[in-house]
Amino acid sequence: MEGSLKALKKALRARKYKNRTLIHHSDRGLQYCSNEYQAVLKRNRLTPGMTKSYDPYANAVTKRVNGILKDEFMIEKYSRDRRFMEYYIKDSIDKYKG
Repeated sequence: MEGSLKALKKALRARKYKNRTLIHHSDRGLQYCSNEYQAVLKRNRLTPGMTKSYDPYANAVTKRVNGILKDEFMIEKYSRDRRFMEYYIKDSIDKYKG
């Protein structure tokens, strides 16, 4: 676990956009679930994103799409009924794919 914490702290020092909130994707390895590791994430405003499995890439794509919908298409601005939101999200994804 010491190596993981050392790498995380090194990455945080080299971080360019220190004011932005980030998502830290990982698997459910013990080093990432430890109280110490989670405390460093919290202190530095990194949101942990863990998979249900042990594959760190499993949820990264989903979180990226959700971020695009919220940040670029501002879907929260259009909160209406479920049917409209489903249409709007599908339309946004289709536009994004090109």
